[in-house]
Amino acid sequence: MQKILLAALAALAPASAFAASGNTSTATGSATATVVAPIVLTHSSGAALSFGKFTTGTGGTVVVSAAGVASVTGDVGLVPGSTSAADTFTVAGDGNRSFSIATTGGTVTSGSNSMSFTTTPSASSATLSAGGSATFKVGGTLTVSGTTAPGSYSGTYSATVAYN
Repeated sequence: MQKILLAALAALAPASAFAASGNTSTATGSATATVVAPIVLTHSSGAALSFGKFTTGTGGTVVVSAAGVASVTGDVGLVPGSTSAADTFTVAGDGNRSFSIATTGGTVTSGSNSMSFTTTPSASSATLSAGGSATFKVGGTLTVSGTTAPGSYSGTYSATVAYN
């Protein structure tokens, strides 16, 4: 009787409960990861975006190219012997990787007086050398009103780089 009962129970059990050869298979996958050097932006020591010395006249702009060459618009006049300069930044990171460059404008002030300026980087993107370095320059345009007071003006702006 026990044999009949066991045989009956075995017949009632679902077929999937018994694993047959070929019903499962296992394989090994692979995983990878690459850590790159972080991108680091450094302002070059002693460098500055310098609009030079000028007279205001009735107003206009002082434009400094990314090559550091100054020109004026309107009634603004550069003082002979005045020195202008583009600003300089150094980028370090993962060799041969491209990156984008963005800069903001700002304001230069002297006491309660101010003038606004925009900036223009030498490129909107660049590629790090095989050794992981690059430099870029920043020029700008300073807006000068005819009522701007004489004085020595200074201010700041931001530059940002990011891997593409």
